[in-house]
Amino acid sequence: MSHHDLPVPDYDELAPGTLAPRIRALDEAQLTVLIEHERKNQNRPNYLEVLTARRDELASGAEPTGGDPTNAPPVDRTSGGSPVDPSHSPDDHTPLRHGVAEQTPKRGKP
Repeated sequence: MSHHDLPVPDYDELAPGTLAPRIRALDEAQLTVLIEHERKNQNRPNYLEVLTARRDELASGAEPTGGDPTNAPPVDRTSGGSPVDPSHSPDDHTPLRHGVAEQTPKRGKP
């Protein structure tokens, strides 16, 4: 199954915190599709936990909420990363060795 056939648009790009609200309107069959997709592809434990918990809720009598998961806000595809500029890092990243002074690199010395 391609990612275009999934009941939640941009499922593979979702951040963990945005998954639960987007699956509230899905029924058990749609959740099963997502669970199978997750197991075959990325197999992320936290995503599987959210998906299976929601499917168990539905099996216990909960009802899907109103709403359309295809009408959710778009996923931000910008990559994460550190906002720290590498020019602020020290030149030598070697950790200090403990116990033997002669083996400690010359950190910051010419």
